[in-house]
Amino acid sequence: MNYYIVTGAAGFIGSRLVRGLNRRGVSEIIAVDNLAHGDKFRNLVDCEIADYIDQASLAAELPSLEGAVEAVFHQGACSDTLESDGRYMMENNYAYSRRLLDWCQDEEIPFIYASSASVYGRGPQYGEERPSERPLNIYGYSKFLFDQVVRRRLPQKRAQVVGLRYFNVYGPNEWHKGRMASVAYHAHQQLLADGKVKLFAGSDGYRDGEQRRDFVYVDDAVAVNLWCLERRAVSGIFNCGTGRAQTFNRLACAVINAVHGTQATLHDIVAKGLIEYVPFPPELAGKYQSFTEADLTRLREAGYPGEFLTVEQGVAAYVKELQAK
Repeated sequence: MNYYIVTGAAGFIGSRLVRGLNRRGVSEIIAVDNLAHGDKFRNLVDCEIADYIDQASLAAELPSLEGAVEAVFHQGACSDTLESDGRYMMENNYAYSRRLLDWCQDEEIPFIYASSASVYGRGPQYGEERPSERPLNIYGYSKFLFDQVVRRRLPQKRAQVVGLRYFNVYGPNEWHKGRMASVAYHAHQQLLADGKVKLFAGSDGYRDGEQRRDFVYVDDAVAVNLWCLERRAVSGIFNCGTGRAQTFNRLACAVINAVHGTQATLHDIVAKGLIEYVPFPPELAGKYQSFTEADLTRLREAGYPGEFLTVEQGVAAYVKELQAK
């Protein structure tokens, strides 16, 4: 029996990836995570797995798994962009990833891992090229540095290696992420609690709420992961986003309309006081991505045919799941 290892399996994208594998009839999954915050187990309750291994124990377990693993999806990481402990971040995101990459190359099995659009910093270019990469924090740097390791090794690779630079992923199973949860999640929670959504006032030359991000629905990101696995000849670092920068205002309107069952315009929503613009936090000055947009050229050249949901489509699906739970 060959297993699929998913790190970060109880987390946001990881748990949806386990679910995606299950839907393809795969249940021989070894879920790897750190359940110090135990409530994350809820993300796996409706999934089928074969075993669970604590993140800290995986390295010791790898020798016993030699010859028994089909592929590794490495989704686990510290994703807190405000984390200041560089030693922790580099051990958790960089050194840990290197050890897994080495093992997968020795085993000659696919290694598909989560990179991040944070490597691009404030842009404005978002192509997978070194001149575009200027991370603003230690999280982005940890992802950037591991990508450089992968780039150096690709010419001599012994098995598939794929890095997916996730843009602003949102969707079910992110409830545990706290302040690092998506704008869509926070907008939904604010609307239920306060009857309105809070967005940043104008900054970086953008009007109120007009800052733009590439918002990608989590199941679209999962689909890219699974497509890569099915095409072992595909290796490299690829952007994973929609290729469309959409405003925070548009996202907020999508949440409000999905919750209220309306089709109101931004003008009407603002007039009703359903969006409040709050001052931009001074501590984020120079550290905030006011615009992101994935350049999908390389992903399309690799042959990926899938389409990505618009904000309205993705938010509607998200709100439907939130209401069902």
